[in-house]
Amino acid sequence: MTASELKYQVEQAGHEPHFFDRATMRFFGDRMSNYGVRPAQIVSNYNAHGDYVPEGATMDVWELYRKQAVRHNLQGSAYFDRATFRRVFPKK
Repeated sequence: MTASELKYQVEQAGHEPHFFDRATMRFFGDRMSNYGVRPAQIVSNYNAHGDYVPEGATMDVWELYRKQAVRHNLQGSAYFDRATFRRVFPKK
């Protein structure tokens, strides 16, 4: 999976319509060539169905990571469910 393939799948699934938007990426000083994708597992407060799980649920995700930090020193990763391409947030 490449960053462009992930972008296409997320847009086709109808999730996060502004995440890959040019205006949004320009605001943060980012571009598609700065992204990489790798498979990962995270523990989230919500399961694949969107139900709250207090003890946490382990999920298989695609990790969209930045190769270099961008404006405001942003360098964190974003996670997308491998099956639904919905954005997933790790448990805090």
